[in-house]
Amino acid sequence: MASLGHEVVGIDVDEHRIAELAAGRPPFFEPGFEEILQASLASGLLRFSTDFADAADARVHFLAVGTPQIAGSNAADLRYVNSATEALLPHLAPGSLVAGKSTVPVGTAARLDAMVTVAQPEAQLAWNPEFLREGFAVADTLTPDRFVYGVRSGDDGITATAMLDEVYAGAIEAGTPRLVTDFATAELVKVSANAFLATKISFINAMSEIAEATGADVTALADAIGHDTRIGRRFLNAGVGFGGGCLPKDIRAFQARADELGVGESLAFLADVDATNLRQRERVVRLTTTAVGGDLTGARIAILGLAFKPDSDDVRDSPALDVARRLRAAGATVVATDPEAIENSRRLNPDLEYVADARTAITGSDAVILLTEWSEYRQLDPVDLVGLPAAAVLIDGRNAVEPATWRDAGWSYVGMGRS
Repeated sequence: MASLGHEVVGIDVDEHRIAELAAGRPPFFEPGFEEILQASLASGLLRFSTDFADAADARVHFLAVGTPQIAGSNAADLRYVNSATEALLPHLAPGSLVAGKSTVPVGTAARLDAMVTVAQPEAQLAWNPEFLREGFAVADTLTPDRFVYGVRSGDDGITATAMLDEVYAGAIEAGTPRLVTDFATAELVKVSANAFLATKISFINAMSEIAEATGADVTALADAIGHDTRIGRRFLNAGVGFGGGCLPKDIRAFQARADELGVGESLAFLADVDATNLRQRERVVRLTTTAVGGDLTGARIAILGLAFKPDSDDVRDSPALDVARRLRAAGATVVATDPEAIENSRRLNPDLEYVADARTAITGSDAVILLTEWSEYRQLDPVDLVGLPAAAVLIDGRNAVEPATWRDAGWSYVGMGRS
């Protein structure tokens, strides 16, 4: 927002995080974020604070806190959304707008809007979900593929729409589509999109299991069905499955909310989507066990990649880290590496061995597992690696490299549903 010319104050209750941001140090890795953070601070348009009173003069308040999964439940934890809203209410000015960004169960916006109305009758709320992807977050924020505004009906909705149009004026003038809906539809857009993507990923992973059993090649299968314009090729890459802070918890929260609304059967299929996704992790362990002779005890396993996706240091619900844990529990010595996610992984799993680079991890290994498709792993030269491992075995958990290239170099290649 500051890079677009707006005057911005960022509020958080975490004093350490605010101090780091104010010093131009991002609290996570995201390509391009550090540069835009420092440039925005230098411009004088961006500052940070832990005091909600510093937001009192703002016309638009973006509510962008997390909605994690409640421990022991599939439902979304709304404590942070509720507390942030409650802390903001005393500082709302007449005519101001609260724009919700968080992924929340349908019905949340209407409840928060009522709270806003009581606190400041001349303020209002809109729901404006974000669709950014980790690894592409800066570009997706500055040049999004669409805007969705969930607003009140009547004149209030027209006013809220005009305010958000002013915020996003550059992108709208450049032709970014804008859809204006009611609260419920706007809340459903993000979680529905995530549920669809999760379903598509789990579908191709289910097909990879069939391919493995029949000798078919799931990558060629995906290419063939991807030519159908009704299906498309994107997100048809079989592998160890999805993870991160969005898709897993969002599809579970969606199911929980459907159950609360009495329409749980409508989303019952998402339980199978989730189960298929989690099954891929155990499948990688099984493939690795077979590849090392049937027993992981004492085997040295190199893990390439710990983040849930490349160009991120996010290890929340990471399939890669989960596989590493499972291998360790089965008796293997796990040596793991990642360009950005080692420290986050170490905090969660200090008992794993971490090394700085792929060559070090591979040296002396009985099997190598590629679990996060960082470009530097995709571009590894298998010929150059010959002689480093104790056994030249690659388990390609992301179907990220060309099997023939590795086999021709003398490696035993095992993919996910690849003949």
